[in-house]
Amino acid sequence: MAETISMPKLGFDMAEGTLVRWVKQVGDNINKGDVLAEIETDKATVEVESSASGVVLQHIVEQGTVVPVNAPIAVVGAAGEKVDAPVADSGTKKEEPKEEKKAEEKPAPPSQVTSAPASSTSDSSSMIKASPLAKKIAKDKNINLADVQGSGPNGRIVKKDVESALSGQPSAVSKSSVVQSQITNYEDTVVPTTKLRQAIGRRLVESKTTIPHFYVTHEYKMDALMDMRKQINAYLPDNEKVSVNDFILKATALSLRQFPNLNATIKGNEITQFGDVNVGVAVTVPGGLMTVVVKNTDQKSLRQISGEVKAMAGRAREGKVKPDDVDGSTFSTSNLGMYDVEDFIAIINPPEAAILAISSAREVPVVEDGQIKAGWRMKATISVDHRVSDGAEAAQFMQKLAEFLENPVRMLV
Repeated sequence: MAETISMPKLGFDMAEGTLVRWVKQVGDNINKGDVLAEIETDKATVEVESSASGVVLQHIVEQGTVVPVNAPIAVVGAAGEKVDAPVADSGTKKEEPKEEKKAEEKPAPPSQVTSAPASSTSDSSSMIKASPLAKKIAKDKNINLADVQGSGPNGRIVKKDVESALSGQPSAVSKSSVVQSQITNYEDTVVPTTKLRQAIGRRLVESKTTIPHFYVTHEYKMDALMDMRKQINAYLPDNEKVSVNDFILKATALSLRQFPNLNATIKGNEITQFGDVNVGVAVTVPGGLMTVVVKNTDQKSLRQISGEVKAMAGRAREGKVKPDDVDGSTFSTSNLGMYDVEDFIAIINPPEAAILAISSAREVPVVEDGQIKAGWRMKATISVDHRVSDGAEAAQFMQKLAEFLENPVRMLV
């Protein structure tokens, strides 16, 4: 029996997404879990997996169409099966970015965009690091990617780089513009905000204006954890070594099991304490931040947590996250430890009730038994919705977290 595939909902605030590319064409065989299409949201370009096996019988919407969440996009069934395909939502529309309209009306300067025959663009683009969406836009607009400066990881070309080339604006990180600004150019630069940055802005303004935040900071002794991490990593290959953050995620999840009021959300006069502990991890991506989610964090080993975070963070930075990567967090963390940060606070990620800001583990002078010696210390600050909890409960949570971080063997038994 044929099955209809719908536009997935990624996060509580997602209302629609743009179907940017069909990976499987009508008539192609597809297995459950195979990538069917790529959609773009405010947060990322996401691969939509098929929930059924069979043959792609119909594409209900065209590439470039903005589709509401839960609206049908395709039908998968048995070869030759006759189906009454659902009708596409009447509210769908073709997305026409303003930047692209301008590019069509007025060609960009040759120094930024070099047009080439479609065949040569395709050939050269295949050897260049670029996201699928960037390649599609370049192909549609007949742009040679070799002339576009990438701003993504390792120089990877992403959507905003191609759009900058289309509008005739220099890439924000192009080598030539950096050199020029250092030598002669001290004028103001106007940089359009990305969809991701706009989404971050909307959500955080909502958070700070509607959620009464309060903060509790605790300093943790990290000597035992640093020693255990060193011992564990001595037995692991380089690509599987665990980080300090992996320990913190596990400890946070175990602590939340004993403080369900912080693993919660509030709606009206009711607080919902989540049955699962799904810890979100803020990841830096081009143009902003994205939260990937470790499901059932309290039930997973350090190696499982480490592997999942590495895989999801990699997909996030490449703009290839899966719907399950970013959906369903019940509590979030933000770690700036890699930047030698002593202390900071984070803004709650609605509709959650709390977020943990994690600073650097640093070797500093400490006093123990009246003696000064070197020791590893780390500060962390929890931000809590005062409608859900109070200072005493937050402080007790931070003490419970210390029991795991300062005695890390408890996380292994």
